[in-house]
Amino acid sequence: MKIQRIVDLSVSLKGDIPSDPPGFIPEIEYVNHKQGAQQMIQSFPGLSLQDLPGQEGWAVEHVKMSTHAGTHIDAPYHYRSVTDDGKQMPTIDEIPLDWFHGPGVKLDFRHFEDGHVVTAEEIERELNRINHKLAPGDIVFVNTSAGAKYGEKDYLGSGCRMGREATLYLTERGVRLVGTDAWSWDAPFSITAKRYENEKDPSIIWEGHYAGSKIPYCQIEKLANLDQLPSAGFYVMAFPVKVEKGSAGWARPVAIFNAEE
Repeated sequence: MKIQRIVDLSVSLKGDIPSDPPGFIPEIEYVNHKQGAQQMIQSFPGLSLQDLPGQEGWAVEHVKMSTHAGTHIDAPYHYRSVTDDGKQMPTIDEIPLDWFHGPGVKLDFRHFEDGHVVTAEEIERELNRINHKLAPGDIVFVNTSAGAKYGEKDYLGSGCRMGREATLYLTERGVRLVGTDAWSWDAPFSITAKRYENEKDPSIIWEGHYAGSKIPYCQIEKLANLDQLPSAGFYVMAFPVKVEKGSAGWARPVAIFNAEE
């Protein structure tokens, strides 16, 4: 019997794991129910602790983080202020909602070594393997080895990544939303820094992101559970929070597909 399955593709936002480089890790302050009760008493003069159910008030969290913490969607504005032909790059609140839902495709690149930069030929080979031809509006996810390492010390440097050639291969075929379970769409900074030290070629730095100035696109970073998805035949819904003039917005993407019970 077939049932409709919904897979949560987001990670939980945490403040005590190496999910980001130093200085970018979220900070979460938790206000528990006892602390919330004291706040309520201060908000309503004459109210006593005994008046509250269980002597408890509200629970609240105060969060300090960037728009690129947790599972989030990068806007083209994140990559550059203008396109190659001088047009203003859109911020996350300016992207058409049509970009954020559509048929999903998963490329399984978990076998590639950390820091490997995927080529257009390797994308074609994977598309042939799963028997899928890209169509405008497809949402393409890249399943890397980093997905299994979220929260671990080596997460930031794990997984293969997508460079300029691979990114343009997708966007030239009408793909406007992509995603990865790695920390970044591009190669890990630690690995790119070593390459740059040897090669002194600035074109290798953030090359996948910068490809967005030729053809604007959005990308989801820090996805989860991609290993639970089929290669194709699923539908994606991934709407970002509207941060005014933001370079990104937090999101909770889901994949919907029919599965055997």
